[in-house]
Amino acid sequence: MTLDRYEIKAGNNLTTFEFLSEGRNGQILKIIQFQQMNLDNLYNLAFGDKDLKTGKIDDKVVTDNGDSEKVLATVVSAIYAFANRYPDRIYATGSTASRTRLYRMGINKYYEIVVNDFEIMGEYKNEWENYMFGKDYQAFAVHRKNTKFEL
Repeated sequence: MTLDRYEIKAGNNLTTFEFLSEGRNGQILKIIQFQQMNLDNLYNLAFGDKDLKTGKIDDKVVTDNGDSEKVLATVVSAIYAFANRYPDRIYATGSTASRTRLYRMGINKYYEIVVNDFEIMGEYKNEWENYMFGKDYQAFAVHRKNTKFEL
């Protein structure tokens, strides 16, 4: 992927990544985590600002640092790094409806790039289907092509 993105610092097992967002509100430490869920081979994509007091992700804060395209490309690069190591499915939904909408807009924008490498599913009315433009999905799931996985 050759999109403009931030340099990410990966944890040893490639399930946690950190990077600095740089923009109109200064430098903000971001964190991306792939958290194992109750189903085997399913990881939740968690993303947000790193709370410097607790070390945890704050996925409710609105940073508005003016670099959303670069941040999105950075998250996508972390997905590639994780998926290159783990053949598992990655589940993602926003912490709010507007954030889920932003994820959908990002998928739409970079669809032609990622569809070559990933199968993309959308959850619509509690059913999973192949991702289609124009649907108001509640959640998303991706996995590297050429791996078998059922939701």
